[in-house]
Amino acid sequence: MTRPLGIAVLGTGRMGADHVRRIDRVVSGARVAAVADPDGERVKEVAAGIDGCAAFTDPGAALAAPGVEAVLIASPGPAHEEALLAAFARGLPVLCEKPLTPDAAGALRVMEAEQRVGRRLAQVGFMRRYDAEYQQLKALLDAGGLGRPLFLHCRHRNAASPSFFTTEMLINDSVVHEVDAARWLLGQEVTAVTVLSPASSSQAPEGLRDPQLVVLETSGGVVVDVEIFVNCGFGYQVVCEAVGESGSARIGDGQSMLVQSGGRWGGEIVQDYTVRFADAYDRQVRRWVEATRRGEVTGPGVWDGYAAAAVSEAGVDAQRTGARTPVELVPRPAFYA
Repeated sequence: MTRPLGIAVLGTGRMGADHVRRIDRVVSGARVAAVADPDGERVKEVAAGIDGCAAFTDPGAALAAPGVEAVLIASPGPAHEEALLAAFARGLPVLCEKPLTPDAAGALRVMEAEQRVGRRLAQVGFMRRYDAEYQQLKALLDAGGLGRPLFLHCRHRNAASPSFFTTEMLINDSVVHEVDAARWLLGQEVTAVTVLSPASSSQAPEGLRDPQLVVLETSGGVVVDVEIFVNCGFGYQVVCEAVGESGSARIGDGQSMLVQSGGRWGGEIVQDYTVRFADAYDRQVRRWVEATRRGEVTGPGVWDGYAAAAVSEAGVDAQRTGARTPVELVPRPAFYA
């Protein structure tokens, strides 16, 4: 393929609009052929100034638009399943922002539909796999540089949560990233989840149980602990430390410029995930476009989206009951081996 890959972007909220900008200005070999969003004014505004970009309020119309050869789904999670199935019906490759679907049952339906097509079409937007520091840690673990892994210690902090954020979303929208990162870094499945809740922070909105400590157990005997704190007040931090039998390694400390002046020292704490993981998002979309132009799917796929959904469901159950909750996965199909 020598012409740019024509992409339909479904959802033009904050994430979708950022992907439109990325495809239009950052990623070579691709163009935004269509955008869709229920908000008619917003979708027209996002499409304005992009040559040949059609705007729709109906995602199905965007998929059917002339020149559309692939789909990037950035709409809210409950809309993903319908969009994925419609893309599969047209044989269109998809990059779907997490979650693949909000629940494991929906992810299973997507998995079955992809298998009926007979080839992989979907990649899930777990962008941490494309972050340079995470890739360094993955390479170190794969090479045995720390010996057999024993622990992953993770911190995931946001300055403040949106007004619509719920206690369940601490798992489904935030810790789900640590779930996928742990599975990928270790090459193991998560088998059980326990959630511990201290007294809620005074900065947390009423009714939101924040922060929490989430403990994941894996099929290889590794324990993963995740501090999730979405109203920490001071910035955005994602830290992961791997501890093995012969060493440890930590990423995410944010070693930016250090300033010493006026008897003080300090540096910047980024305030947003789009800043901390900007390069990862760029690299993710760039590699998806490159693979799609070759007729391949190379990133985290539908099985990974299903596994993350199943772990998240167990995590929400653990939040509610306070009990250690096993994760139930169907046997992995050979299609996804």
